[in-house]
Amino acid sequence: MWVGFNLFVLTLLALDLGFLHRSEKQITIRHALWLSLGYVVLAMIFAAGIFAFIGEAEGYQFLTGYLIEKSLSVDNIFVFMLIFTHFAVPPQHQYRVLFFGILGALVMRGTLILAGATIIDAFHWVSYIFGAFLIFTGIKMLVTVGQEPDVDNNRIVRFIHRRFKITQQFAGPRFFVTVDGVWYMTPLFLVLILIELTDVVFALDSIPAIFAITTDPFLVYTSNVFAILGLRALYFALAGIVHRFHFLKYGLSLVLVVVGVKMVINAWFGTKVIPTEVALLATGVLIGGSILFSIWRTRHLKPGEAAQIASEWWIPGSPPKKESRQDVKSKSQPDHQS
Repeated sequence: MWVGFNLFVLTLLALDLGFLHRSEKQITIRHALWLSLGYVVLAMIFAAGIFAFIGEAEGYQFLTGYLIEKSLSVDNIFVFMLIFTHFAVPPQHQYRVLFFGILGALVMRGTLILAGATIIDAFHWVSYIFGAFLIFTGIKMLVTVGQEPDVDNNRIVRFIHRRFKITQQFAGPRFFVTVDGVWYMTPLFLVLILIELTDVVFALDSIPAIFAITTDPFLVYTSNVFAILGLRALYFALAGIVHRFHFLKYGLSLVLVVVGVKMVINAWFGTKVIPTEVALLATGVLIGGSILFSIWRTRHLKPGEAAQIASEWWIPGSPPKKESRQDVKSKSQPDHQS
């Protein structure tokens, strides 16, 4: 199953870059929506195969894990948009960056999943650490809602600028160029590094979250892969309206807390006190409810407010700007005491 699935993924990637997107062109929303739908359909067909050939319990575990991973991938979309906007990456080159970024993410996540499964199988108490980490991360996300990252002072970007020669301008789709016989990194490769590191950091949240559902490495890996494969298309489908999903972050935070509690309780009693079906239902309600609430609350946003909300997320290595949206809003209100 491992060999067959990875051959299937490599075929999809080769078809994607070698046939569907050979030329550097901007991806339209219509194309992105169809491509995203196609990946969802493939995931559902795979889920049906698990139900039919492996078992009902495993099928629910895959569906729950896929829904959690797909929901948490919205975090990546916000960060991708912020990075591309800050570095002014041309739209026709964004798909290439995401392709190689997600290719690296597949390798790194596969390694982390196999390592995590081995550790949990060998040391039962690690489940408590993963569960507590998920609860802590969910609460931290709730607390940091509304912060805007200071990309100019990103520690990773400053480190790379000190250690490597970087061109001032983009060189088409190339990551490296030679100038007078000297190799230079282009800003496009710097963006790729940020994309890769972002996925590694976010994987530290999403992988423990799915381990709270199942410790089967194959189910954890396949649900992760299907969520990542559709991430590029989902980005181009939602990039223009990502501000309409602002309150989804609250739902994602609560999902992490719920699966963290589930992991701790089930580990404590040594059995599935909270079944997978309950986790699937809770995840669906929290994610669906936060999406509907977001769309309703942001229906009358002005362009300036939408741009401000879209810029509020977290980029690894970037400290928060001193003034967040809440600070600006409070300053705009009159001082009644004066």
